Amino acid sequence: MEFSTQQAQRLGWDSYGDTQYPAHVLRYYPYGRAFTAGGNQAIVEVALTQLGNQGGQPYWSWYGFNSRVEWCACFVSWCADQCGYIESGLVPKFAGCVDGANWFKSNGKWQDRTYEPKVGDIIFFDWEGDGTTDHVGIVEKCENGTVYTVEGNSGDACKQRQYAVGSSNIYGYGIPAY
Repeated sequence: MEFSTQQAQRLGWDSYGDTQYPAHVLRYYPYGRAFTAGGNQAIVEVALTQLGNQGGQPYWSWYGFNSRVEWCACFVSWCADQCGYIESGLVPKFAGCVDGANWFKSNGKWQDRTYEPKVGDIIFFDWEGDGTTDHVGIVEKCENGTVYTVEGNSGDACKQRQYAVGSSNIYGYGIPAY
């Protein structure tokens, strides 16, 4: 039984509230759903809805590119935007990993690879081992010394991955103040 029906019966009224209220509210959320958690969990929930996406559309076009680019950073930015984090200044809009990492560093929201990340942290990688970040994702969770991530442009798809905490492939972490 719906809450509004229960309230109407309890109060002895014919009706209570707008029974279509949830549908009206949900139309303002991406993909017709509200995210069940706020803060750091919301960006993870958005990212998980994108698993399996191939080729990076809509992320790079949302960013403003007319054709496909390396889109891992566009994916992270797109997820942050779906939660309102770009508009609120919690996460930058960035299409290049170096730009994203530099923003977190210059805003005092950076931790090196030895840090044990939290849900929703932004993980930057250095696959070339040259001291420059070249890939980025979102921390899904960290358990038992393993960092679980959701990444865009991992083999040209959105995928879940895992790494040892402190792995030499990890460049560092952006820590949004959710």
